[in-house]
Amino acid sequence: MLPALPEKKMVFKGLVTNKEDMNKLMLTPLIRYPLLGGSALITFEKAEVAQRIIELKEHMVELSCGEELEELDRCRVRVQAAPVDVLLPSALEIGLTRSSRSILVSDLPSLGIPDEALLDKLELFFSKTKNGGGEVESREFLDDSGQVVLTFAQDGVAEPLIARGHIQVLIGKGRYELKISPCMSGDITNLQVR
Repeated sequence: MLPALPEKKMVFKGLVTNKEDMNKLMLTPLIRYPLLGGSALITFEKAEVAQRIIELKEHMVELSCGEELEELDRCRVRVQAAPVDVLLPSALEIGLTRSSRSILVSDLPSLGIPDEALLDKLELFFSKTKNGGGEVESREFLDDSGQVVLTFAQDGVAEPLIARGHIQVLIGKGRYELKISPCMSGDITNLQVR
């Protein structure tokens, strides 16, 4: 199934990994943490800095701007620093399922037409049985990928198209070769946090 996945030009940077690690996905979580009013979450680059601030507990923070303010105009706030426990994902398993009625269409040309117009042209082409298609139930542009998912109303239409791998499509006055791949969807089957 792997050779049928959509092709994407990539530049690999970094370290070479062991073969055992090839099924692992590295996550960089974006931390969103609910805070009580009057609180702020501050993340430091170095753990030692955060530890030093927590150990000092109370801090006086100068909120006024400028150097030449009278003593009465200065604003200082006493704040307390405390550690926060944040749950981070440590293991993630995703179960992939292959759709029996959908295809992933990639290598789409840049024609300078609206997405809806391109979707209409693809639906028209793939709805014809002479092109190996059938009635199209739904079509959807995938965000930021330049790929389209077409779902057919009947079973048995997608598999022969996927087996072909590529198809010549007439759009306007041009003929373009599009790549057809299986449409995979994933659900999180296991998530462990630490």
